[in-house]
Amino acid sequence: MSEFPFELDDFQKEACEVIDNGESVVVCAPTGAGKTVIAQHAINNALKEGVRIFYTTPLKALSNQKFYDFCEQYGQDNVGLLTGDTSINRNAQIVIMTTEVFRNMLYGTNFGAVADNLKNVKYVVLDEVHYMNDEQRGTVWEESIIYCPTNIQIIALSATVANCQELTDWINTVHSKTKLVNTDFRPVPLRFYYFDSSQPFKLLPLLTPSGQLNNKIRPEKPQWSKGRDKRKKSYVRQVISNLAQQNMLPAIYFTFSRQKCDEQMEKCSGLELNTKEEQQKIKQFIEDFIAENPHLYGNKNIDYLVQGVASHHAGLLPAWKNLVEKLFQQGLIKVVFATETLAAGINMPARSTVISSVSKRTDSGHRMLTANEFLQMSGRAGRRGMDEVGYVTVIGTSFQSPEEVAELVQSSSNPLESKFSPSYSMVLNLLQRFSLDEAKELILKSFGYYSSDYRLKPILAQVEAYNKEKVERAFACPYKLTDEDVEKYDRIRFLYVQNRQTYKKILKQEKSKHRALSEEVLEFGERNKEELRQMQKYQCDNCKLYRKHTKNIEVTKRLDNKIQKLEKEIERQKDIYWDKFLNHRAVLQEYGYLNGDFPTDSGKTTSQIRSENELFLAEIIFSGLLETLTPSQLAGVICAITTEDVRLEVPYVPMSEPVRKTLNKIRNIKKKLERIQTNHNVEAPLYINPHFSSMIELWVEGAEWDTVTGVMKDIGEGDIVRAFKRVVDVLRQLTVIDNVPEALVFTARDAIEKILKEPVDVD
Repeated sequence: MSEFPFELDDFQKEACEVIDNGESVVVCAPTGAGKTVIAQHAINNALKEGVRIFYTTPLKALSNQKFYDFCEQYGQDNVGLLTGDTSINRNAQIVIMTTEVFRNMLYGTNFGAVADNLKNVKYVVLDEVHYMNDEQRGTVWEESIIYCPTNIQIIALSATVANCQELTDWINTVHSKTKLVNTDFRPVPLRFYYFDSSQPFKLLPLLTPSGQLNNKIRPEKPQWSKGRDKRKKSYVRQVISNLAQQNMLPAIYFTFSRQKCDEQMEKCSGLELNTKEEQQKIKQFIEDFIAENPHLYGNKNIDYLVQGVASHHAGLLPAWKNLVEKLFQQGLIKVVFATETLAAGINMPARSTVISSVSKRTDSGHRMLTANEFLQMSGRAGRRGMDEVGYVTVIGTSFQSPEEVAELVQSSSNPLESKFSPSYSMVLNLLQRFSLDEAKELILKSFGYYSSDYRLKPILAQVEAYNKEKVERAFACPYKLTDEDVEKYDRIRFLYVQNRQTYKKILKQEKSKHRALSEEVLEFGERNKEELRQMQKYQCDNCKLYRKHTKNIEVTKRLDNKIQKLEKEIERQKDIYWDKFLNHRAVLQEYGYLNGDFPTDSGKTTSQIRSENELFLAEIIFSGLLETLTPSQLAGVICAITTEDVRLEVPYVPMSEPVRKTLNKIRNIKKKLERIQTNHNVEAPLYINPHFSSMIELWVEGAEWDTVTGVMKDIGEGDIVRAFKRVVDVLRQLTVIDNVPEALVFTARDAIEKILKEPVDVD
């Protein structure tokens, strides 16, 4: 490994050797351990061998960052970039892309034939492969691994997960020979502290040298105490002062609310974290940066940057976040208040991380962070080559106990769970290339199916517990009678008792009427006596343990019923992926997008679409409703059907009449699809949320950015940019997929050009 000017760690050497041996590799190591070096070794190999390498990341921002880093390292001519809306030097030897783009290449849609897409490609790096855990996008990683040709070496880089061997075994099964390189080694070890508000002028070590909770830490008092709301009390200035005094800056301060990020930044103004010289450097850097990004001129947060504090979250403009990242990387910003999304791989090395709480609010109340979430955030602490130790400080809150914090810090990582879920596009793409049986083979290759035993562990454990209870309850009959014998006795006994009661009633009735017993009644009485004699032949009739035996039989039957239900659920869960595939197929058949399990022309068009619900968008395209719209109106309609439910309380701003009428007609398409999806047990989102429609109409018609954002002042500019870019993504698809009317293609191109102006076009 002489290409590096430093000695590699053992796990890095091992992974590089696996690559040199022509095998795929899964590298599982803590955040900041140096996994990128392994990818760089594969890049160096590719450059030497004259072959190509793809480097995939989960986020466009990460792809952009890697592109700029690699351009500096390997030269612009050798590096390309492919994201949803950017294509630079796509035939380069090193091509950076989002994982979605790689998956789409493997399908052979939008990017040309698979053979052309992958020509001369020997390696593919799947960075941050633990994103398979992502609820919405995890499927992409599984598809990429399943469909990746076996002659391409996969280099899968993952943060620490509990079942990395299982992941490796799966890739080994569905792709090619794959080895695991697993390490918990951190080049910069972490030291954990706790901020206890009852002792605000110091940070307390969380653990003793023997690994026990520090007994000097006190739990936080409830938020409501003696009639006063203590939530208004903030200790953020004190925490940052403590870090500054102990030389533990720069720090990333994680909090779970954008509003809190901004508020905490404001509260730290005046702490004088930067020297006069650093402030001057920041002012000069900002001046140069704003000259290239004039839309940032006059930003209200510039003064905070000069003081060495900043916030970083999705509500901010991309260019502003880029400015914050660059200043932080240069050590000019001492504290960044960030949401947890920053933990997802952005290059912002810090000496410390502060975690505002180890519980987070969800729709169903507060929950503790998972071990992986905590590891991802805490792992940002400690800069290799700069810090001997990384510091992690957890802030005490009333939603968590110090014991829970200590347990989380010492817990191992969570397992990787499959989020594999067939979509309309997946069904159509597979059936375009494979028979139904072949498609089933591919679906059953998913990590979800492979790891179903792990997923089903709780159910299997319950079955085992019920079976154990049955064994423990097993009744030893003193007369060696089986449960069947006792049940036979029960039936005779029940019959005898019922008939005896009936016979007594008849006797009483006949006696009151002074009538002699008829022949039938006498025969009935004899039969009843015979039932008694049959009953008395069983030892149960005089056994003191009879009731205990029957009770045991009753409980065992209940346990058997429970086991039977769980076993049915196990079978259902094992087939869940194929059942979902068949359900989506049934909807497509009902709409006429499949004919004999092969896509029709409309099906082929739909297979090329990438959206939350490809069929919904296809139906809207084929309805003709979009063909008479102007560029601004088309953008307004597309914005409504691509915007997820907005949780913010936003005022309703009326859109143009054509957009409103078109959306009303689209609601009929939505209602029909919802009904058919429900009939076939398909869950695929359908959106009509015109929250941003009026804003994008204004923007396309040429309004200034301040005018557009002034329509809804409480919405973050970053949210608006993201909504607009989502519209561009769909509009761009309208220009490249098959069977779209030419007039609509031209309108879409016009709309794209008018949307992609500063600041929307800035990454």
